[in-house]
Amino acid sequence: MKFEEQKNTVIGFATKALLYEVTVNPKPGLVDPVDNGPHPDMDVFDFLNSAVSLSTYFEECFDAGWLFDQEDLKILFSSLRPLGIRAEKKMYLATNGVNTHKGAIFSLGIFVAATAYVDKENVESQQTLPIIQKTIIQMLNGLTKNDFKRISQKNKVALSAGELQFLQYGKAGIRGEAEAGYPTVFDESLPFLLSTQGTRNERLLDTLMKIVSVAEDSNLIKRAGTDEIVAEVQSQARSFLEVGGYGTRKGQEILLQLNSDFTERKLSLGGSADLLILTIYLGLLEGCI
Repeated sequence: MKFEEQKNTVIGFATKALLYEVTVNPKPGLVDPVDNGPHPDMDVFDFLNSAVSLSTYFEECFDAGWLFDQEDLKILFSSLRPLGIRAEKKMYLATNGVNTHKGAIFSLGIFVAATAYVDKENVESQQTLPIIQKTIIQMLNGLTKNDFKRISQKNKVALSAGELQFLQYGKAGIRGEAEAGYPTVFDESLPFLLSTQGTRNERLLDTLMKIVSVAEDSNLIKRAGTDEIVAEVQSQARSFLEVGGYGTRKGQEILLQLNSDFTERKLSLGGSADLLILTIYLGLLEGCI
C-alpha cells in the first residue's frame, strides 16, 4: 500500500537525517561523538534520545501533508505549528531540558509534510524535489511578515534570538530561509552533496562546510554577539573547501583548528547543522547517501 510504504520511508529518512548529522565528525562548533565542542550542557546521547523521541511527530507531519485537501497550503503549515510545540515538549523530556533539535523540528516537519503532500499527488517525475520546494514556498508565504509584524511592540526580554536579530540587523534568519524555499539547501548544499566523493563522513563534513560558506547562521551571530562573525567564518569555510575538503591532509588540519577555535570562543554552528539535516534528508530521498 503506497501510503504505508511512503510514510515508513519518509519517517525513516527524517530520523536518519537527525542521526547522521550528529554522527558526522569532527564538526566545528557542534556536538559529535568525539567531543561536545562549545556545548558543555549536552552530548551525543542527548541528540540520540531527542531523535528517537521525534518519530511520532514526523508521523503526524506526514499524515497532515497526505490528508491535506485544501487549496491554500498556508493552512497546512498552520496545522504543523501545534504539532511542533508538542514535539518540542517531547524533546525536552527526552533530553532533560536540553535544546537539541528545536530548529530541526520546525524545518524538518515542513519538509516531511511537503513530501507527503507531493507523494499523495502521485507525481511520477524525476523533478520531485522542485515540486517539494514549490510546495514549501506556498506553505510559508507571508511567514516573516506575520511573525515579525508586532515584534517592535514586544518587551525585549520576551523576544527570541531570531526576533532580536531581525530588530538589530534586519536578518530574517531561518524564517527568511524557509519562506524563500530553503535556497541554501536546494540550490547550494544538495547539488554540492550530489557532486562529492569519499566516505559518507567526508562527504557530509564537506557539505556542512559548504553550508557554512554561504549561510548566515543565526546561532553563530548569537554566540558572537555580532553579525560581523559571518564573513569571517564563511571565509574560513571557503578556505577549507578550496584545499579539497576533509579528504586532504590540509583540509583536516584546517577543520581541526576550526574545531579548537570554535570551542575556545564558544561559537556554535547550530543553524548550519539544521540545514545539513535537511540536506541529508533530501539526499536520502534522492538515494545519493
